Order: sequence, then C-alpha cells, then structure tokens
Amino acid sequence: MQLFYHPDIQPLSMLVTFPKEESRHLVKVLRKKRGDQIQITDGRGNLYLAEIIGDNDKKCEVQVLNSETKPDQKGYRLHVAIAPTKNNDRLEWFLEKSTEIGIDEITPILCDHSERKRINQERCEKVLLAAMKQSLKFSLPILNPLQDFDELIRHSETESKLIAHCAEADKRSLSDLIEDKTDILVLIGPEGDFSPREIQAATNAGFKSLDLGNSRLRTETAGVVVCSNISFMKEFL
Repeated sequence: MQLFYHPDIQPLSMLVTFPKEESRHLVKVLRKKRGDQIQITDGRGNLYLAEIIGDNDKKCEVQVLNSETKPDQKGYRLHVAIAPTKNNDRLEWFLEKSTEIGIDEITPILCDHSERKRINQERCEKVLLAAMKQSLKFSLPILNPLQDFDELIRHSETESKLIAHCAEADKRSLSDLIEDKTDILVLIGPEGDFSPREIQAATNAGFKSLDLGNSRLRTETAGVVVCSNISFMKEFL
C-alpha cells in the first residue's frame, strides 16, 4: 500500500488537485497514470480511495471514489514536549520514530540548559509528513511552535503530567504513573537536563517525576523510549 497526502481533501470532494511536489512524485517518480487508483489521507484520520483523471506532473488531478474514517485505536492521546537537540538530525530522528510508533502532539521547548533555541518548523513538518505516509498512519501529529518551558507547564491541563529528569527525586516508572485512556504529557529535557528550578516548577504544577531506567539517555532517545514504552503498555498490558 502506498499512501498519499492532501490536507484539503474532504469526504464530499469529487475532484482534487495535488500540488506540484506531490504531483511530480506521483507521475514522474512512481509512474502513476490516468486510470490508476491511489489511497490518500488528510492527516485527520480519514482514508480516501481516488482515481487519477489527469496525470500532469505539475498538477495531478484525482476523482474521489469513496472515503472512510480510521478510528484511533490507541485509546489515549500522547503529547511529548522536548528540548530541541544541538544536532538537528537527532531531533528529526525523534520526530520520525515517534510518528512511526504513535504520537499525537509534539512541542519543542526552550529550557534553561537548551543548546538549540530555534527550529526549522517547515523542515520538521516535512519529516512528520514523510513518516506518517511511510508508516501508513492516517493522523498527522501536531507540531507546535517552540515554546518557553514555564509557559508550557503554566497552561497544561493534561490528565497525566510527567517529567523525565536525572536529578535525585521520588521517581516512578511509566507503568505506575499512567492510567488507561488518559491524555499524557511527558517533558523531555536537553542534554544538560532540566535545571533544579525547572524540576521544582514542574513539580509545583502537578508533574510527577518519571524514571526511565538506570542508563543516561540522550534527549531524542528518551523521547523514543517514552513513546515506545507507552505504546507497548497500552497495547499489550
């Protein structure tokens, strides 16, 4: 199965035109032609079957044949707020793998010890989109703009709020901290960890300290461990 993306396709749409980049991929790279049927997602949980009626590599046109909603099977919503890594490739690796595993929302956060203080939003969104299509998912994770740590914790109303850090504290494992069918927000700090001030501020805001094991993990690794462990526990335990 090959999955394509169009953000503006709707269940009642009959004719849809792909932008230049996706049109070239369809016609020039994949050799799709008039009469071929393709599957499209809008990134909002819907899957469409469509037939190519115009195989122009600058504006490929398709006719929607039918659509169906693909319900979220996870039963929970996962939001990871993570400090961008100094090496941008590592952040992109996290975006790709977390999308493949299953994540709903990502917020890059600016922390006291942050090494990177800006991100390429457009580039990151392209990584998420490619990972969604590759892993045959129908919901595109939300990527929020870079946000200040204090602003994030001040306005968080998520049911289960966790912070992963390396400082000495009363920490508990994921299995002890998350409940069935709850929204989850996990904070992942920079390579230099959250500052003592940030840990205390998060604790005061209702965040619980999370234990990810004895190994000291890189930022992007910790993010993927959180996603994979939560996915495993929710699906198999």
